[in-house]
Amino acid sequence: MQPLLTSSQREWVDRAGELAEIFAGRAARHDRENTFPHENYDDLRAAGFLRLSVPEELGGFGAGLAEILPVLERLAMGDGATALAFTMHLSPLGQWSNIWRRTKSPRLEAMLRKAVDGELIWASITSETGLPNDLTDARTRAVRVDGGFELTGRKSFATNSSVATHCSTTARHEDADGGPRLLLCQIALDQPGVTIHRTWDTMGMRGTQSNDVELDQVFVEDAAVVHSLPVQHLDARVLETVWAWAMPAFSAVYTGVAAGALDWTVRSLAKRGKTADPVLQDVIGACQIQLESSRALIHRHADEVTSRRLFTGDV
Repeated sequence: MQPLLTSSQREWVDRAGELAEIFAGRAARHDRENTFPHENYDDLRAAGFLRLSVPEELGGFGAGLAEILPVLERLAMGDGATALAFTMHLSPLGQWSNIWRRTKSPRLEAMLRKAVDGELIWASITSETGLPNDLTDARTRAVRVDGGFELTGRKSFATNSSVATHCSTTARHEDADGGPRLLLCQIALDQPGVTIHRTWDTMGMRGTQSNDVELDQVFVEDAAVVHSLPVQHLDARVLETVWAWAMPAFSAVYTGVAAGALDWTVRSLAKRGKTADPVLQDVIGACQIQLESSRALIHRHADEVTSRRLFTGDV
């Protein structure tokens, strides 16, 4: 059972459901062959999903956080790997769109228009082996050079890197005034010094192709350093963007994976004539309660982000 939806939300969820059925038919092959589902991305693009969270004024569909969450859940019911990879594009575009609405930044506008025109697909590549991925530190090093920085390091779990054109990433600038700072940067994945290593060979979610990305003296101009913060600092701007949007988006995907598994289980039990078994009914009911609890938490978070109560403390 999905949460109550507006007519616009229901329309997008229904479209997502149509795609999810197609993606489900391809999922086993991509899992078996350990490949990225490029054809699923082609379908998402053709259906307009790649510009779903871009403002209407810039050529998108203007979906906010509350609109994208049920879409991600429904897609994940068909193929969790595709939904998770897509989240790495959809969520950052939604974050920037919120900032653009407040600031009307020409740089953000140009990036969002490129996404609408199909010239930009995003990935968030910040994770590193041996460090918590909490955007407070990095092993990747940033060295100051004329006009910007050079980044050297290796990122893991680079979901969506098989199709992305650009990414956000992090690096530690050791020699910053006042002490080490974490830089949040934007780079193109076809820049000199960027290498994607095929390391992804897991027991699940193989289609995400979350391979390693190596950065070898990759140049980042000053304008592409979008934020910096003291190392080990929990930053308010990061809270309003990454944590406010990415965490519920990931949660919606994994809730969708669970919902898809439960749906498959119920259909399988029905085929075997087990629907009247009271023990199984009790187990299925308990699973449904868990799903509804997850949805309630996710959508309360979305409401607190949209109303800004999460940031004012009035929750």
